[in-house]
Amino acid sequence: MQKNSNIVKAVNKNVRSSPRKISLVLDHIRGKKVDAVLRDLDFIRKKISLDVSKTVKSAIANAENNNQFDIDNLYVKEAYVGKSLVMKRFRPRAKGRASPIKKPFSRITIVLSEKKEIKNGPKN
Repeated sequence: MQKNSNIVKAVNKNVRSSPRKISLVLDHIRGKKVDAVLRDLDFIRKKISLDVSKTVKSAIANAENNNQFDIDNLYVKEAYVGKSLVMKRFRPRAKGRASPIKKPFSRITIVLSEKKEIKNGPKN
């Protein structure tokens, strides 16, 4: 099995938000160039966009420092979210009962890839 050498990954574990809310932001950035992604994340009106932006910046730093990729050619190849732990809390209700509250955590994974520039020669 050959390992793909032109991808780089960053994972943000234990983000305090539900995966459903995060996937709305990730659907918006998938397939775009990283400079456009960072610009778009600044203007998204969701609190979770700060954590997504932090993960994208981490992936860019990994690509630049560990793999010596050119930042101008990077784009978001994959962006997905998965479940992590769930804190269970209880709220008091009427007649001595209690109702459960689930506080979910998520795991954000950003995979960047480098687009190769194809130089076209003269056509004969």
